[in-house]
Amino acid sequence: MNKYRYFALVTASALALGGCDKISGFFGGDSKSEEFVQRIEPSKDDGSVGMLLPDFAQLVQNEGQAVVNIQASPAGRAAGSGQSEEQGMDLSQFPDNDPFYEFFKRLVPNMPDMPEDQSADEDLNFGSGFIISKDGYILTNTHVVAGMGNIKVLLNDKREYTAKLIGSDTQSDVALLKIDASEELPVVKIGNPKDLKPGEWVAAIGAPFGFDNSVTSGIVSAKGRSLPNESYTPFIQTDVAINPGNSGGPLFNLKGQVVGINSQIYSRSGGFMGISFAIPIDVAMNVAEQLKTSGKVQRGQLGVIIQEVSYDLAKSFGLDKASGALIAKVMPNSPAMQAGLQVGDIVRSVNGEEVRVSSDLPVMVGSMLPGKEVSLEVWRKGEKINVKVKLGSMAEQNETSSRATEQPQQANPADGFTVDNTGLTLRVDEGAGKSRLIVSRVSGAAERAGLKRGDEILAVSQISVNDESSFRSALAGAGKNVPLLVQRDGNTLFLALTLQ
Repeated sequence: MNKYRYFALVTASALALGGCDKISGFFGGDSKSEEFVQRIEPSKDDGSVGMLLPDFAQLVQNEGQAVVNIQASPAGRAAGSGQSEEQGMDLSQFPDNDPFYEFFKRLVPNMPDMPEDQSADEDLNFGSGFIISKDGYILTNTHVVAGMGNIKVLLNDKREYTAKLIGSDTQSDVALLKIDASEELPVVKIGNPKDLKPGEWVAAIGAPFGFDNSVTSGIVSAKGRSLPNESYTPFIQTDVAINPGNSGGPLFNLKGQVVGINSQIYSRSGGFMGISFAIPIDVAMNVAEQLKTSGKVQRGQLGVIIQEVSYDLAKSFGLDKASGALIAKVMPNSPAMQAGLQVGDIVRSVNGEEVRVSSDLPVMVGSMLPGKEVSLEVWRKGEKINVKVKLGSMAEQNETSSRATEQPQQANPADGFTVDNTGLTLRVDEGAGKSRLIVSRVSGAAERAGLKRGDEILAVSQISVNDESSFRSALAGAGKNVPLLVQRDGNTLFLALTLQ
C-alpha cells in the first residue's frame, strides 16, 4: 500500500469517526470523561457484555507525577549507592563472565560494579511510594524502610529529598514518610476500595528492579483476601504484574484514584506469577492518620478466638446460610467476657455491617480505637440477640496461658464406650479432680467431621459434657446436625457431626 492510499484511508476513517462523534474517544482526547476509559456499549440482543477499554496513557500522565522512588540505607551510609530493592536485584548471583550480568548492568540505572563485600549491597532497600498531601507526606511499605536510617525520595521530575520516617506499622505493613519541599508537590487522589469489583481494571506504577515509572495493569481478582499472620488487612488480590521495587507503590482504579498499596506477591520463584496483593487505601489512611497524630497504631480487640462457619456448621447451628464468625474461645478478663459473649456465639454483624466471613470480624474491630462501644448482632442457640461491647486494645490481650495441655492418658479399649451412628469410641479420663471425655477411635461420621484420636470433647450442641451419661443425653436432643466443641493441642474449635 503506497503512502497516498494509506493517507486517504486514515482520513476517511477519521471523518467517519468524527461524523458519529467517536473521534475524540478513539484518540483518547475526551477530557470530559470521568474515567480513563472508552466505553463501547452492548449492541447485541443476546446480552453480550459491552467492552471497557482502559486509557492508561492518560492515567499515567495525569497521576504518575505523584508516584515516587524510594531508596533506603542503614544509618551512616548514603542511600542510592547501590541498586537492590529488598535484595531483589542482586547481581552477585551471576558470575563476572555471565552475559546476564552485563545485560542487567547495562539496563538497570546506576548499577555499580559487583562489590567485593556483598553484604554492603544487601543492606540497601529500593521501593516505591506516593505523595498523599501537599505538605509532603508519603505512604509506602514498612518492609521497604524498616531498620533504615537514611531514606531518599526521588520524584518523577528528578527532584530528590531526604525523607523523615514519621512512623511505621509492621502489622499492616504501612509506613508514613515526610519530605520538606519548597516547591509545590503533586498529590494523588484517594478512592474508595469498597467500590471496587472483581473484574475491574486497575493499574500499578512503581520501580520494579529499579526501573522507575514503570506501569503495569490487570484486573481485580478478588477482595477481602486474608493472608497468614495478616488478620487486620483485607487484601485486594489482582493479576497486576508486581515485582521487587513495586512495594509501596499505588494501585489505581480507572478514575485515577488510589485504591491500594502494592505490598505482596504469591510466588514460588521469587518473581511475579500472576497473583499480587494490595493493602486497601482506607486501611492505610487510617494507619497513616494515627501515625501522624500519635506515632503509633492502636486497634480495638474483642478478646476471642474465632473460626469460619462452614456449610455443615451453619446447618448444625440452625443458620440459613454459612456466614459470620463463630466464637471458639473467649479470653479470660477480655471485653468479650465482660460483655457476656459465649463460646458458640456466631457474630453476624458489627454496627449493622454484615460479617460475611470470619476474617471480616478482626478487620472491622481492628479499624476502631480501643474504648469504643460497638453493637454486635449475635446468633445464640437459635435466636438473634444484640450485645454491646466496649473494645479493649491488643496490648491488654496478651494471654499468658490459655489452658494447660495435658497429654491424654493411654487407656485400654475396654475402658471406653462406642456411640452408635457417630463412629466415635470415647473414654473417660479422671485426673486433677475432674473428668474428661477423650476420643479413642474415629470412623464413619466422626471421621468425616474431622475428629481425631486424642481430641477432648467439651460440649455437644453447646451443652457441656464430661462423661458417658452427659454425652448421650446431649446427643439425644441435638438432632441430625450436631456442633461439637473440641479441644485439640490446647486450642478449641467446633466440628460439625452429621448423623444419618
